[in-house]
Amino acid sequence: MIELINIVSGYYDKKVIRNLSANFKIGEFCALLGPNGAGKSTLLKTICGFLDLSQGEINIKGLSIKKWKQKELAKILSLIPQDFQLQFDYTVEDLVLMGRFPYLNYWRNYSQKDKNIVDKTLTQLDLDKFKNKLFSQLSGGERQRVSIARALVQQTEVILMDEAFSHLDINHQIEIMELLSRINKNQNKLIILISHNINLASEYCDRIVMMKQGRILADGKPEEIVTKKNIHKLYEANLEIIRNPVSGKPNLVYPGKKC
Repeated sequence: MIELINIVSGYYDKKVIRNLSANFKIGEFCALLGPNGAGKSTLLKTICGFLDLSQGEINIKGLSIKKWKQKELAKILSLIPQDFQLQFDYTVEDLVLMGRFPYLNYWRNYSQKDKNIVDKTLTQLDLDKFKNKLFSQLSGGERQRVSIARALVQQTEVILMDEAFSHLDINHQIEIMELLSRINKNQNKLIILISHNINLASEYCDRIVMMKQGRILADGKPEEIVTKKNIHKLYEANLEIIRNPVSGKPNLVYPGKKC
């Protein structure tokens, strides 16, 4: 689905992603882990075509990203940004409807089909009761669900999520991860998200990619990748790993204060 071959990208003359290769398949729920500055956000922007490649190749569905038109690529990939900045305040319904932009007709009008898709998605995400409410009036968790709804109405095969819930309370983080997990399983979408919560990523994702200094440090199932050795390499921290007694997934244990 997405093939990255020795890619190099960054900003102006600064290289952030360095000779990175990876493949992502439909149906995977993948978390990108790593310290700040590791290149996680840069990688997602490069996959979306927002940043040009200095070297290497990206193939989407077997076709070079250089050959995709941006509007057609927006029907394949949707991006949920880290912070949803709005120049103007919109209602939830209008904001989610904007996700149908790649499908606008010649006259740039939203069709009844577009509106039906939005109504169905708002109902599925329990947001229909907020459809006439302004985005600025929503809580953090509600805003994230609206961002996900906007991505869903694009009807893409891939959803990319750039650290979009790191500022949320833990109950809302769990709520969003459960929602993404259902979307991944029920709609068979490829979801790639950036996270700093290693335990949540381990619990919900079936694949972990650890990044450091623009390169992949480790890649595989949580049970294989979330180890004391890898965590030390990634964050230079000595933390213990235990198995969650409920799920059996690897979880970090912080050392705590010694008495």
